[in-house]
Amino acid sequence: MPEHRPQAVTAPSGYWHIAWRSPWGNACSVLVERRALVVSTGLCVALLCACVLYLSLGSMALPVSAVLPALFGRGEMISVFTVQELRLPRLVAACLTGAAFALAGVLMQTLARNRLATPGIIGIDNGATAFAVASVVGLGVSLAPPAMALAGAATAAALTFGLVAGGGTQGYRFIVAGIGVGAVFGAVTQLMLARVAIDTANAAYPWTVGSLNARPGGAVALLAAGLVMGMIAAWMVARPLSLMRFKDATAYGLGINVKARRFQVLMLSVVLTALAVAVAGPVGMVGLIGPEIARSLSSSRQVPLVASTLAGALVMVLADLAGRTLLAPIEIPVGIVTAVIGGPWLLWILMRPQRSHA
Repeated sequence: MPEHRPQAVTAPSGYWHIAWRSPWGNACSVLVERRALVVSTGLCVALLCACVLYLSLGSMALPVSAVLPALFGRGEMISVFTVQELRLPRLVAACLTGAAFALAGVLMQTLARNRLATPGIIGIDNGATAFAVASVVGLGVSLAPPAMALAGAATAAALTFGLVAGGGTQGYRFIVAGIGVGAVFGAVTQLMLARVAIDTANAAYPWTVGSLNARPGGAVALLAAGLVMGMIAAWMVARPLSLMRFKDATAYGLGINVKARRFQVLMLSVVLTALAVAVAGPVGMVGLIGPEIARSLSSSRQVPLVASTLAGALVMVLADLAGRTLLAPIEIPVGIVTAVIGGPWLLWILMRPQRSHA
């Protein structure tokens, strides 16, 4: 009898099917969405170009040809010092915080099925900021700002969910409750700053507006580790997250434990936001702008986790670069720059029809 050979798998439209055999002889394959790969590659190239500009421009402009040698310790000493000691650490902080804010934003938006449901808008940013400021102004708290920011973000998330009284994360009730919680924490932050000495208030000021000028080194390292683990965790829940964009009954019918996955995604978003706030303060608009850029470029088949992360890093780098150079030698905090950009962007989102996931 003729030997039966399995038919080759045809990739769906818009995908590449890559198949190979493992060293143990097992057949392995993966589907790669073409548009997602092209968008992520384009955003990665744009981010690299923005990073070169970031290292080149400033109070002392450097030619682009001198930036790369300075990164490896070659060239004039002043150029090496400027790139390695002054601009590179801040650039790393900008990339990490922007990526973390945007990844947390796209997770929260998908969870709530609402483009406005970013950690900044539902109060998580303000909760993390209030607790971090409490540690800075010394209200009997000995924990470091990163730990306090995580506690504040978790507290704000718990309060928001408690106020919706089991109504879930969908609908505008969840958004309104989050706005209320954020307003309360914002008022608490201002009250703490009003009751301390001016020098202490000035030390805590960067935490209230969002700035990369006074970034703690330990918090940046912690954010880097948290972002790597967060990306792995987000990749593990990518498929359930794509199905959770539909109604709960549909997700349940496809075998997704919606309650467990919702809790996992929420905790991941809270941790990423808290770690980013511990470095840069509340730069919440990045969590709104980054995912929206990624969504406008990507297809609606999947949640654009990688594209959102890259877009958030790109937005943060460009916003901090603009804050450093537009009114030099006066520096504008990056949180103010993103707020100026994010306001019109928020109005555009409200007026623009939402794309269907079908």
